[in-house]
Amino acid sequence: MASNRTFTMIKPTAFKKNYTGAILKMIIEEGFQIRAMKLTRLTNEQAGAFYAVHKGKPFYESLVEFMSSGPIVAIILEKENAVEAFRNFIGATNPEQAADGTIRKLYGTSLQQNAVHGSDSDENAEIESGFFFSKMERY
Repeated sequence: MASNRTFTMIKPTAFKKNYTGAILKMIIEEGFQIRAMKLTRLTNEQAGAFYAVHKGKPFYESLVEFMSSGPIVAIILEKENAVEAFRNFIGATNPEQAADGTIRKLYGTSLQQNAVHGSDSDENAEIESGFFFSKMERY
């Protein structure tokens, strides 16, 4: 059974370019409800831990460096079938391949700097949400 919650992160480049408001507006207009949100900055160690599943892959070190390069906005979203709905909504990982009108097509600049992270499964949504928010913070 699909969960009604997912996790997303507005990445450093999108935050730096002041796209946060526009991205949040799109998310809300798509029918997602924000259940928790915080502005934070990952240390190199935190970024490494968050993306540990990719450790050993060629892009891991540059991903960790990028994700710790500036502020991010961590968000828990709610909507029916949230993970699948959000992944379809944000577009392909590579902004060049993302459909017109998707967040990644509009605000992504590269495969790595694709504006937002989106959980790829219900299990990962729960794990990733727990990385940033305590049970008490998850409304």
